[in-house]
Amino acid sequence: MNPFAWLRPASPFVPEALKARLARLPLPAPWRACSLREQRWVVLDLETSGLNLNRDQVLSIGAVAIDDGAIDFSQQFERTLHRPEQMTTASVLIHGLGPSALAAGCDPATAFVELLEFIGDSPVLAFHAPFDQHMLTRALKHSLGHRLRWPFVDVAELAPMLNPEAMARDAGLDAWVAHFGLEVAERHHASADAQVTAELILILFSQARCQRLDSPEALLKRLHAWRRHKAHPHGL
Repeated sequence: MNPFAWLRPASPFVPEALKARLARLPLPAPWRACSLREQRWVVLDLETSGLNLNRDQVLSIGAVAIDDGAIDFSQQFERTLHRPEQMTTASVLIHGLGPSALAAGCDPATAFVELLEFIGDSPVLAFHAPFDQHMLTRALKHSLGHRLRWPFVDVAELAPMLNPEAMARDAGLDAWVAHFGLEVAERHHASADAQVTAELILILFSQARCQRLDSPEALLKRLHAWRRHKAHPHGL
């Protein structure tokens, strides 16, 4: 008997119906040499109770698909999660998620399965993707005992990589939205943020094609090279 077994968090109870849906999920597709237009992408935004990677939780999910080179408004995903225990704080209220909205939200485990089904085998794009990826990884483990396997691409890296003279590398979404003159009807709302991020991505994909980066595979290779150069600018 392992004397430290009590330190491990208990596995969540997952209904058999959800287990069956998880088992039917496709594996993430390998990076393809097709054109950026031919690749289906999913743009994701998570609204959370705060920015603590180990303590805060996902409150709402917004996602939209880019398919055939355009935002496909028939492929949208939006869920507010059932979080009745969530304290009302400034971080929560900025997302417009009051106690009544969180109390009436969807079952988190079901919502996360539905999100994975929506993503399918597509790569995921997000602004500051490492944060969303970490929070989703924690949420899937806690709610479903499931491991996140989908590749994420950070739009906050693509933008400065493709626009090296535009602004500082750590510019936020609002700065890039203003730089390209995009109109934003609403911010800090998961579905609205996913949509404006998708609009930004379409501009970036157009720039990528002009730089002869017209495939997911080519774009990823350039991104890896850009990261290496940023980490070692003098080749040390």
